[in-house]
Amino acid sequence: MTEAAASLRKTSARIGPGRLVLIVGPSGAGKDTLIDAAHTLCGEDSSIVFPRRIVTRAASAAEDNIQVSPDQFRALLADDQLALHWEAHGHAYGLPRSLDNDLRAGRTVVANVSRTVIVAAREAYDNVVVVLITAPAEVLAARIAARARSSDGSIQERVGRSVDAAADEIINNVGPIADHAQELARIIRHGRQD
Repeated sequence: MTEAAASLRKTSARIGPGRLVLIVGPSGAGKDTLIDAAHTLCGEDSSIVFPRRIVTRAASAAEDNIQVSPDQFRALLADDQLALHWEAHGHAYGLPRSLDNDLRAGRTVVANVSRTVIVAAREAYDNVVVVLITAPAEVLAARIAARARSSDGSIQERVGRSVDAAADEIINNVGPIADHAQELARIIRHGRQD
């Protein structure tokens, strides 16, 4: 399946002053694993928010999303309840509009998104940091196969998909999870790495 670009509500001024940390990367890169681990590391900091995605697919051990039907998703769009939304792998994904309020309050919001929302997000939000999490093709294929989630399409198509994300930071997720989670937590807490 191809990914469809996101759309955002048009605003006269970009939303801020908080930081929007967008996590992107190919399927199997370990985005949700590192986000969960970084969430644990940042858990004591109430100025960092990790909103749950709204997805037209059931939640799983690897992805803690809010499940909605396609009709419910369309209703959320019609009611302007999604700050960002996109389609990928035959499913619709979105982030709740409440993240705008967190950013206005100066919080850091961290979310796993499609690369297709980056341009629109940079236009709508004042302080966007894009973090690309990646891994070699053979690692991606093995991780995708281990999920056994056939509703997401073929492994070969997903591994072969290019993720050119104009990233501000890159994490090559092939070492210990704890090390890469620390790296992501540093980016979340302080912006660009020293």
